[in-house]
Amino acid sequence: MIKKPTDFYTNSFEVMKPDDDYIYAEKRVKKIKGFYTHVFVYVFINVIALVFSYYKAKNSADFWKLQTFWMAFSWGIGLVAHGLSVFGFNYFFSREWEERKIRKIIEEEKKRQNWE
Repeated sequence: MIKKPTDFYTNSFEVMKPDDDYIYAEKRVKKIKGFYTHVFVYVFINVIALVFSYYKAKNSADFWKLQTFWMAFSWGIGLVAHGLSVFGFNYFFSREWEERKIRKIIEEEKKRQNWE
């Protein structure tokens, strides 16, 4: 059972039965949090890599080569895909797809249990 606060200023809680909307919202918040964590790690690691490359380069022409930014570009593609799956276009793994897949798995499990 999930407990939710009934009043912000007191520590009283009421038992709450999780419904589908709450569970969906909770999953969505976790996905958003995962994306923001991904962005933080992306920025942190790439800043360190670029600073290291800057000091390693013999001159400015060496720094501005494609190989210096290759990791940021390729990882950025994955980051954009992650962002689209969380905030934007999510054709393949939408909420409807999840519901269809859940129903299919439950039906398969029921069929399997009937044969045993």
